[in-house]
Amino acid sequence: MASLKFLRTTLLALLLGASALLAHATPSDAEDKLIDTLIQRVSKMSAMVFLRNGNEYTAADAAKHMQAKYDYFKKELVTAEDFIERCASRSEMTGQAYKVKLNNGTVRDANEFLNGELRAMRQAAKKTSG
Repeated sequence: MASLKFLRTTLLALLLGASALLAHATPSDAEDKLIDTLIQRVSKMSAMVFLRNGNEYTAADAAKHMQAKYDYFKKELVTAEDFIERCASRSEMTGQAYKVKLNNGTVRDANEFLNGELRAMRQAAKKTSG
């Protein structure tokens, strides 16, 4: 019985410690640069329309919004994937998913689209460094 209590206490301490570390997490310099590059990439997608809470926004406006959310939530993020999930995929206020309307009229979830862009960026970086 005592060993079960010790195990429970130890697990709780580990969980709280991990939570405290994540609460003060920030992206590494490499991830921060990747996030900045992704935001800049979005800002240049002038033919695309970004849909947020039922309204249409230009790529430049979408990038500004992403940057503002990144600045606000940066201490809670570690990876570029975290950035996409927290800052570029859904509204904090309504919970609605952001969408992207492509040149051909196809509408996709912003999360899916931006993760695809991120994968392409990571692969391109591997090719140039390797």
